Amino acid sequence: MKKWILAAGLCCNVAIADVAVIVHPSNGDALDKDSISRLFLNKAKAFPSGTPAQPVALAEGQSATDEFNGKVLNKTAAQLTAFWSKLVFTGKGQPPKALGSDADVISAVAGNPSAIGYVDAGAVNDSVRVVATF
Repeated sequence: MKKWILAAGLCCNVAIADVAVIVHPSNGDALDKDSISRLFLNKAKAFPSGTPAQPVALAEGQSATDEFNGKVLNKTAAQLTAFWSKLVFTGKGQPPKALGSDADVISAVAGNPSAIGYVDAGAVNDSVRVVATF
């Protein structure tokens, strides 16, 4: 019996990492959950300062993507797929560019003052500025 309890405890002890929302270091805008969500759902096109925003996402299947979608966008992967399908079909928007790794997102954001992205909080380095952690 002890082995089953131990096995259940080990398999169910899933660590959930924090997700850091990052921008270029020159971007001084303060962003809250709602403004970040609006940028990533194509409901806002610019940062509060008026600078155009270019959201960059992690590819589906990444744990940080699932965390971001749930905690910030309040949507599942299936809900987001339906949401973007409708916008693309009606010509009202395109989903954020999806990159394959935290390093790719950090590099894209560090190289573009208009970019905003999200990564696993443990991957952040000093080439970007963290505006929020979820």
